[in-house]
Amino acid sequence: MAGMRPIGVFDSGVGGLTVVRALSGRLPGEEIVYFGDTARVPYGTKSAQLVIKYSMQIARFLQKFEVKLIVVACNTASALALDYLADSLPIPVVGVIVPGAEAACRMTGTSRVGVIGTPSTVRSRAYEREIKRIDPRVDVTSAACPLFVPIVEAGYSKHPAARLIAEDHLKPVLDAGIDTLVLGCTHYPLLKGLISDVAGDSVTLVDSGEAAAEAVERALEQCGLAESGGKPRHRFYSSDTDSVTVEVARRFLGVPVEFELVEIERY
Repeated sequence: MAGMRPIGVFDSGVGGLTVVRALSGRLPGEEIVYFGDTARVPYGTKSAQLVIKYSMQIARFLQKFEVKLIVVACNTASALALDYLADSLPIPVVGVIVPGAEAACRMTGTSRVGVIGTPSTVRSRAYEREIKRIDPRVDVTSAACPLFVPIVEAGYSKHPAARLIAEDHLKPVLDAGIDTLVLGCTHYPLLKGLISDVAGDSVTLVDSGEAAAEAVERALEQCGLAESGGKPRHRFYSSDTDSVTVEVARRFLGVPVEFELVEIERY
């Protein structure tokens, strides 16, 4: 559609394609420009200063496409760089933490919520602060899962070792007696079956990417920027790519994905 301004979405790798999939299902008239920083993944082990630097480089790249809104489809970047981006950019910026926290507070019946994420996300306590702000009565237990992103990026989600790692990573939150678990990384939905199996039927999983798509829909409607017609063309960019990345991306999005390489350090 002529004059359509796209939504910009970025992640440290291909995990943010789960947000693209959710956005496409909820907002089929919207064009999306996606950037996956696959050369520098994972963000979860990096400093706040470096994550902010990377996020601003990507935001400047996405602004080339005259995006009307940017989705930070990376929990680490949402925790560490979202406020900086929101203050620096002239367009709305939506992260994944606030929507995920809101969904968790709605879903819990026992006020015992677990959060799993990268070390940087958990260390930031961003989910805990937001959940407590929404409902101070909720008891939050967080656990870092440093091996989940490498498992997904390497295409090892079905490997027998993945279950052993999941059992180890999830033990702190499950021992706390939670009834709701926030998947605090957009890579984790590709492990949803495994995580659900280890957690058991009594634990409800919250997909922060799905929650973020709902928040984007509300933001566009409030700003009068929503598109409702046409056949949008989505574009995909990355800082590196190989056959494993392409295959993992296909599984995230559900359709084949072709990435165009970008020298993101130039921005």
